[in-house]
This record gives sequence, C-alpha cells and structure tokens, in this order.
Amino acid sequence: MAQFINTKEALVTEAIDGALRTAKGRLARLDGFPHIKVVVRAGWDKSKVALVSGGGSGHEPAHVGFIGKGMLTAAVCGDVFASPSVDAVLAGILAVTGPAGCLLIVKNYTGDRLNFGLAAERARAYGIKVSMVIVDDDIALPDLPQARGVAGTLFVHKIAGALAEEGANLDTVYQAAQQVIKQVASIGMSLDTCTVPGSPKEDRIAVGKAELGLGIHGESGVELVNFTTAQEAMKLVLERLKPHAGDGPKVALLNNLGGATPLEMVVLAEELAKSDMISDIRYLVGPAPMMTSLDMRGFSVSLLPVDDRELALMTAPVPMRDWPGCVELNAPAIQPIPDGLTPIKPIPSQEPATAAFVVQCCDLFIASETALNALDAQSGDGDTGSTLAGAARALKDAVDLLPLADVTQLYRAIGLELSQTMGGSSGVLLAIFFSATGDAISSGLSQVQALKAGLARVQEVGGAHPGDRTMIDALTPALDALPDGFVAAAKAARAGADHTADIVRAKAGRASYISEERLKGHNDPGAEAVARLFENLVSV
Repeated sequence: MAQFINTKEALVTEAIDGALRTAKGRLARLDGFPHIKVVVRAGWDKSKVALVSGGGSGHEPAHVGFIGKGMLTAAVCGDVFASPSVDAVLAGILAVTGPAGCLLIVKNYTGDRLNFGLAAERARAYGIKVSMVIVDDDIALPDLPQARGVAGTLFVHKIAGALAEEGANLDTVYQAAQQVIKQVASIGMSLDTCTVPGSPKEDRIAVGKAELGLGIHGESGVELVNFTTAQEAMKLVLERLKPHAGDGPKVALLNNLGGATPLEMVVLAEELAKSDMISDIRYLVGPAPMMTSLDMRGFSVSLLPVDDRELALMTAPVPMRDWPGCVELNAPAIQPIPDGLTPIKPIPSQEPATAAFVVQCCDLFIASETALNALDAQSGDGDTGSTLAGAARALKDAVDLLPLADVTQLYRAIGLELSQTMGGSSGVLLAIFFSATGDAISSGLSQVQALKAGLARVQEVGGAHPGDRTMIDALTPALDALPDGFVAAAKAARAGADHTADIVRAKAGRASYISEERLKGHNDPGAEAVARLFENLVSV
C-alpha cells in the first residue's frame, strides 16, 4: 500500500521534526537522533513533578501530541510499534526531572515495562526520585494475566498531568494515577487492520465482519463479529464494557484508531450518547484520534468513573491542539425553523390507483440504489442511487398524506416533499420539475404538456440541455414519445440513456469534471434512472 513517507528508517525522526516545526515553540527534542528520540516541553523549569510517557510510534498524536502544560513533560519515542531503548528513556528522565521527581506512565507491554523499568532503576542510582505506573485498561482478553495498555492511558496523562501542574507532590500524583488505572476500562473494534510502513498489509477481516478487542499494534482481536451498523457496533462494545463500568458519573473517551472518517466518528458519538446500555455517562472526550494504530479503520471506547475532584482535573484546560477536551453530554439543541419555511401540509385525499403508481415508482428507485451508485462512481461521487432511494423511501412513507385525488396538488406536494427530503442539486431540480408541472396543469395544460413545461423550467434553471449528459437526455425523448404510450416512452428513454455512454464531454453536473476516459462506455446515472423508471412502468 502506498504511503506518504520517504523511508521507513527515517519515518519517526522526520515525523518528530515535522511536529516540532508546527508546535509554536512549545516543544523541543534532545540531541541524539536517531537513537535518542525524546521530545520535551520547551522551557521546563523542573520545579514540579515531571510526567514521562511514550513507547512505540504509530499511535499519533500520542504521545508527542500530549506534551505541554497540564499533561506530559516528555515523550520517549521508539520506532513504529517498538519500545524505545533504556538509554532513550533514561535520557528523557534526566532531561526533565528535578527535586520534585518524575512519574513514568507506561502501557502494559513487555518491552515498555522492561525498558522503562530498567531506566527508572538507573535513574534512582543517580539519586533521582522516580515512580512508575503500568496502565492495563484493555478488557478484551479477560483471561490474560497482564492486560494491555490502550487508550485509557490518556486518562492517566490528563489527571496526573493536571495534578502535577497544580504543584502536587510525587506521591499524590502517583496515587491519583493508580486510582485511574484501577477504574478505567477500554475496548476497541475495527473493520480493517493497520498498515505497518514497509510491510505488506494483513487482510484478515472479511467484508461484513469486524474485529472486537484488537490491540493497538494490530494484534488480532478476541472475536470476529458480524458488522451491520454503527448502532450495533457501539452496542456490542458497551456490552463488553458494562461489567467494568463501575458506579457513579462516568467520562467516556471515544478514540479514532486512525482510519475512521470524522463523519463516522460523530455517528458513533451519537450512538454512545443515546445508548442506555451503561448508565450515567455524562461526559465525553472526543471523538478524535488520540491513541491510534496507524490507519486502522476502527474506534475504541474507554470508561472512567469520576468524582468531583477527578472531573475537575479532567476538564482543566490544556493548550495541546490534539486534546479534544472533556465536555458534558447534552441533548441536541433545537430551534424553530424560520418563518415561511415551516413545512406546508397538503390536505390528504385517497385514490388507490394513484397511490399504487407512486409506490411502484418509489420501489423501483429503492431497488436500483446499488446499481445506480456503482454507475455514478464512474462519473461522480457514487451517491445518485442513495439520493434517489432516500427520497423514494420518504415519499413512500408519506403517500397516505398526499392529495392523491387532485393531480394538480399532487405534483406540487411531491415537489415540496422532494425539496425537504432529497439532497444535492438533483433534489432541487426534481422539486422544481414537479412544482412547475403542477402549476402548468393548474393553467389548463394536459399532463404530457405540463410535464414538458416542468422539464423546460428545469432546463431554464439548471442550464442543462439534451446532449449535456444528464437525466434530460433520457427524459426529453421519453416525454416526446409519451403520447404514444409507456412502451414508446420507455424505448425512447432507454435509447437516450444508452446514448449518454458515448457522450464523453459532459457540460453539466459533476460529470463535467471527469475525464473522457472515465466517462466513455458508462451511462449517465440520472439518465439511467429515468430509463429504468419508464421500463418498470411498462413491465408491471
């Protein structure tokens, strides 16, 4: 898999320097690259307890991204997924530790425990006060004698860091860190594995599956589960966390493991916030990438019960841009829609044949969702099928509320419904088409004439014409042939849609930005939708 790196050997050192260049002078690194990769707070005066953490790289923004006032004092970086050396850890300790002492925050992996532990012993031989805590928050493997340290480590960074910033002594900071470790629980889920630079990607998670409880170094999860929706994924994660949730108010940390999109993460945040699986989750850190696993397309949830003091430490502001903050979860705020935009409710009327006709059209677009999306992926952003299917579902659900017995008002009502439920330019254009058709019928035109008037209004507003590779290329000949019946209209629509595969210079819509090579041989998805609609009306 191609990646934006130079060489895997220089990846970490170049990444550290890149982070320092954009840190506005808050950070510095110790000399000694490439063997000593230690980043420290610039201007640190050693008057307070120092917090040193770190481990293998590949978890960014952890740990460098959390160095600063109120969190870490230094981060010791290893190569990707590899523990730093004893000398590197010792260098970090010596660089930032004064009379107040130092707390090492270590995730529970053998390499980290050994290297940080030996460095602590060597530092103590220098007369330096050093304490060490081991974070073991991963509950995925209940029978494992030494649970892994994962994103719950960030709770330790934040609470211990806030205490140290206040001037608390080493024992107080150590005891607070131990209390967090005792209480915190985490588990992750992913749809794909990570890509380690310089190594082939492991493809072990099949389509339709997700891995539950996998580690932040790409270790296999405890279970391969079926994946359906974000709601079910969050439900499963919270079910596993529930026995470890503890009592009282809780802070949840929603961590992006690296490859999930921001859109997916806020959907997961919504599912977490509204779930009743675990009571009293009042505060949220994230959603954000905090303790990642390179590009792993997954998320993790960490839970920490907090008292008032711990909550104050969690919410204390810090200057690091990578820390998203700890915020109270609230219900979505809703304000009234501006005057004039309140949805107009048409007066319903019944006409079974018309209702069946509308439902038939809606069912066709719903059934064609996947095929039209695939076609649109060749010339646009791959969502034509979903856009039409979403509007069709909404219209189908509202069919009993439509003025089915009044064709003039029916066209207008469909236009209004589409303007409210169908996104993108296609939603606007179809809303104009149906509204203008209704207006034309009210002026005495026949339905065919009115439909052509609606099409003319769409061309006027949208600027597209036959030959521009849009739905108009199928709709225009279909309406011209409609006086001869649906069979003739369907044949004309199909011919028009198929002709768009030979039009390689689109003049309207997203296809106008696509190269000729991509367009040739593929029907325009809007024109294809029109052709399928008329063919469906013939076949039933």
